[in-house]
Amino acid sequence: MNIEQLLHRESFIELDARSRARVLLDAGSMRELVGPFDRITSPWLAMQGIVTQSDDGVVVAKGTFDGHPSVILSMEGAFQGGSLGEVGGAKIAGALEMAADDNRNGIPTRAIILFETGGVRLQEANLGLAAIAEIHSGIVDLRRYQPVIGVTAGTVGCFGGMSIAAALCSYVVVTREARLGLNGPAVIEQEAGIDEYDSRDKPFIWSFTGGEQRYRSRLVDAYVEDDARQIQSVIGDLFRQGLPSENRSDLYRDFLACLAAVDTGVQATPEQIRAIYRKGLPA
Repeated sequence: MNIEQLLHRESFIELDARSRARVLLDAGSMRELVGPFDRITSPWLAMQGIVTQSDDGVVVAKGTFDGHPSVILSMEGAFQGGSLGEVGGAKIAGALEMAADDNRNGIPTRAIILFETGGVRLQEANLGLAAIAEIHSGIVDLRRYQPVIGVTAGTVGCFGGMSIAAALCSYVVVTREARLGLNGPAVIEQEAGIDEYDSRDKPFIWSFTGGEQRYRSRLVDAYVEDDARQIQSVIGDLFRQGLPSENRSDLYRDFLACLAAVDTGVQATPEQIRAIYRKGLPA
């Protein structure tokens, strides 16, 4: 991106969850479901002395994208690290189920999921995990009819059970600033020790879980600049491709076979990681 493009771009990362949804949908088409004025908050956070948010950190926006019925599920990384609890998770799962029902009733509704999340909300534990499982089920159901596109831009990234949700999407879009992985750096350091994984070593972390590395490993489908219009354009291109001939998640046996051959006693390099994952994908 040159200086002229930088001056005229609209940063997607700097937008909040609601603004991200609005900028992607066709102008004037957005309407929010279970929005902040419905005052549906987590009943569990208040019990623990945590200030709640009236949309529980999840925006469900219906409208049109490129003229087609669409729903955007956008997570607010600034609220509880984008973590998913009972209410926010139910909003996403319910919207996916409604989109699948739309398709069964002849309305070809698409879904875009904007991941900005550390995964399950620890304060809600099993309730959050159950909600995330319902999200997984909703994605698998809907992707039979229409592509489900996931986007992770930054700065929280996408981790935990929601990284599995991203892996189930038909297509995934990332930026350079994005990170995508099952366990977050702080969690790995806590469990395995700083010698194994130093969560303060940013270049090391991004070299393994950053957007560019995930793209070069062919675990995501598009690598874009932090530009709202470019992200919108790439999502449109992916929708026009239609359903993929094969979902990456269906190749799990091939990936497991590749991982089983890895020598965990030796620190892998980013280049080796790319080669490992590429072996699990068709040529």
